[in-house]
Amino acid sequence: MATNRPSLAKGLNAGLRAAMEQDDKVLVMGEDVGTLGGVFRITEGLAKDFGEHRVMDTPLAESGIVGTAVGLALRGYRPVVEIQFDGFVYPAFDQIVSQVAKMHYRSLGHLRLPIVIRIPCGGGIGAVEHHSESNEAYFAHTAGLRVVSCATAPDAYWMIQQAIASDDPVVFFEPKRRYHERSPEEIDVDAGPELGLHQARVARSGSDLTLLCYGPMVKTCLQAADAAAEEGTSLEVVDLRTLSPLDVPTITDSVRRTGRAVVVHEAQTFLGLGAELAARVQQDCFYHLEAPVLRVGGYDIPYPPSRFEEEFLPSVDRVLDAVDRSLGY
Repeated sequence: MATNRPSLAKGLNAGLRAAMEQDDKVLVMGEDVGTLGGVFRITEGLAKDFGEHRVMDTPLAESGIVGTAVGLALRGYRPVVEIQFDGFVYPAFDQIVSQVAKMHYRSLGHLRLPIVIRIPCGGGIGAVEHHSESNEAYFAHTAGLRVVSCATAPDAYWMIQQAIASDDPVVFFEPKRRYHERSPEEIDVDAGPELGLHQARVARSGSDLTLLCYGPMVKTCLQAADAAAEEGTSLEVVDLRTLSPLDVPTITDSVRRTGRAVVVHEAQTFLGLGAELAARVQQDCFYHLEAPVLRVGGYDIPYPPSRFEEEFLPSVDRVLDAVDRSLGY
């Protein structure tokens, strides 16, 4: 049965609900996730339907939230932890990179921590400091963590369930400025997911250049592709979906066909995920490239005050400028 073009937030809510119905070991934890339903209302209605013993409001202590999730996971539960805003994750950074990421390796494979850490990410909502971070590179760099980012309502619905079912810990990035936009695609809950959790998707086919993107930048890149098409340029848009591990075959297959690549992400460009993507594409597609791999990202400054954020965030014009530079080589 297909639902009628829901928002990404509704897709996440429905996916969480489905996972909780299928497995009573799935718990939801975080600040204000219960009675309020979360700041962005992602968990709305879950406490009412599943009870306070499965949807738990926690103290304002991210290190305690993730630390508690570690203990629950060791006792056989599958906790889903919500970090209220991306910039609030740092108090839990030690738990995530020192405990969650390493327990399986440290125990020689005997222990697993099936924890999902949901992080609303990125800017574009006019928020104050610490509310608009793009910190995915920290976690993608950490061995032992799986890192994914949804961009559409169907992906939100299926990927959150796939992440919860994973026996490895998953850091799940959600583009907060896309939460309440209506999806162009329906969710067919009967058909099952079209892709695995760690597969990229070609969101738009093209022949002249590949745009590699994820999360909030998928819509921006699709808009850039629409604008480019009006001038006769065919852009392929690849939604990575998985940041660690990368779906290298899908990425390189696209770039080998188009001969050019531009990586787009909100995070600061310096040492962002685009650096790894550019290196991997150059390594695997060297003899197919017609131009250097270019990157479009945030500037190398702390996230600015909200009145300046549109100058900081990659825009359609900045993406098209990089496309023009690549085609000019």
